[in-house]
Amino acid sequence: MLASLPNDLRPLAAQRLATAEPVLRRLLAGLYGERADFDAWFGDLMASLGKLYAERPPELRALDTQRAAQPEWFLNQRMLGYCAYVQNFGGSLNGVAERIPYLEELGVSYLHLLPFLRPREGENDGGFAVTSFDEVDPALGTNADLDDLTTRLRAAGISLCSDFILNHVADDNQWALAAKAGDPKARAMFHVFPDRDMPDRHERTLGQVFPQVAPGNFTYVEAMGGWVWTTFYPYQWDMNWSNPDVFAEMAAAMLRLANRGIEVFRLDSTAFLWKREGTNSMNQPEAHQLLQALRAIVDIVAPGVLLKAEAIVPTRELPAYLGSAAAPECHIAYHSSLMAAGWVALAEQNTGVLREVIRNTPPLPSAATWLSYVRCHDDIGWNVLRAEAEVGSTAGAAARLAGAARFFSGAQGSYASGAAFQSTDPNAAHGSNGMAASLTGLQTATNDEERALALRRMLLLHGLALSFGALPVLYMGDELAMENDYSYLDRPQHAMDSRWLQRPVFDEQRWKHRYDKSSAPGIMYQGLASLIRARRKHDALAANAPRALRPDAPDGVLALARGERFLTLMNFTGLPQEYVLQGVWSDFAEPGRVEGTITLAPYAMHWLARE
Repeated sequence: MLASLPNDLRPLAAQRLATAEPVLRRLLAGLYGERADFDAWFGDLMASLGKLYAERPPELRALDTQRAAQPEWFLNQRMLGYCAYVQNFGGSLNGVAERIPYLEELGVSYLHLLPFLRPREGENDGGFAVTSFDEVDPALGTNADLDDLTTRLRAAGISLCSDFILNHVADDNQWALAAKAGDPKARAMFHVFPDRDMPDRHERTLGQVFPQVAPGNFTYVEAMGGWVWTTFYPYQWDMNWSNPDVFAEMAAAMLRLANRGIEVFRLDSTAFLWKREGTNSMNQPEAHQLLQALRAIVDIVAPGVLLKAEAIVPTRELPAYLGSAAAPECHIAYHSSLMAAGWVALAEQNTGVLREVIRNTPPLPSAATWLSYVRCHDDIGWNVLRAEAEVGSTAGAAARLAGAARFFSGAQGSYASGAAFQSTDPNAAHGSNGMAASLTGLQTATNDEERALALRRMLLLHGLALSFGALPVLYMGDELAMENDYSYLDRPQHAMDSRWLQRPVFDEQRWKHRYDKSSAPGIMYQGLASLIRARRKHDALAANAPRALRPDAPDGVLALARGERFLTLMNFTGLPQEYVLQGVWSDFAEPGRVEGTITLAPYAMHWLARE
């Protein structure tokens, strides 16, 4: 690697290599070391890393040095994320650049743009079927537009996050096309079986991600003369990560994007990377070795870059994706259990499941954090809560979570307007879809009181995400209380996928009313902006500040202490609740001074600092 670098870059690179290269070699030897050509392959990999290091622009190398000296730079309470589709938020990458002042107004320092690389022709799972990792989707702009956007975002202090889909590529990706054409090296980059023997053996223990529209995990491809592993859709071919060529190609693709100014990678479908017969082929030890190896590569070439694990798994399985001091993995992991538990608390008007999730959330290694959120482009997956929902339940976890799923599909006289996802069983709890405003009752509200309660529920959930101790990310439109988009029903390629409910086009009219406190957009925007401003003032709300549950709160109230002098109180019920305070406190969510017994209005939230 050092031989690929000019003299002025070698001393710093040598320092990083001294720390990370032995870790990288050990991890990769554990995965591929039995191959006779391992040493030669590893040498080629390191030479490739040297070339990519040399190509890294000076301004990004300077950012690497700055962040390497402050490895916890992304844990402070001023970090705030925003997530959007390019085509919905700005129409194009250039359109997104024009919205940078709006992001600055909100206080955003981290922008996650959902897939914007060249996707498969035709249906492409919302861009998650990638044809090329080196080209921007022509419908959204050019590579030069991406370079310009990252430059402008960096000048505004905003880090750009890109999806990097690890598990699969589109069936018209260059490797898939070469495999179809008979190239044995390309064929070996995928899992291909000549008959149904092995697929059937695997299917005995595999789950199904999309049982309605894409049942099964294997697709017969005539050009391949066999069955290709396709966990998600038939046109998304799973990569064979037991082949070292896959690792080398994907690592290089990620670093090329980093050299364009991508500062955070959302590593998609990380749980599925390694396949093992007799298991559900999720969360295998080798998947963690792969992620740790990618982290070591980032630490060598681009230590200013963050890796984020998209692992929607139960709470007990989350910490592994962040690694340890001895084996760092991703810097950030989605806390999907916290998100789903907040919604359960609203449905049940009880914080039991939410408290269990918080109790089970372990301490993190240094320079790592959770990502907290209310909604995203995907469904609310209830099954991550099975362990927590079992506690205190007489009906059992499955029935309890199915009840939440039914509630948010509008059943049982619910205020919610949502849709069940990928389940034909009315008693199942696969997932729920809908914009946050629609799920909290704004869409069904018929009078001012109902609208006020819906917006209060929505602010409550955002208050949880902002105060828990994580990197909070807002989903585009939620800050304006945007509602469900039903236009997907008119598009045959999307009509079977209710996730499109929460993928609307940015509403310019609502945006223009964001300062109007008599309107739903204005109430939501101003209320959220006030919370964001308050959060920025308090170190106790940083991601790495201590948190502790207060056990003396009523069942419908969450009392969460942050450090010694900060307390969040959240009422998840439609009735007033009381809580006894010790001492005198200043309230930052509803400004004022409080002491003694505080009465929490329905769905009210208080952020209290001890005087």
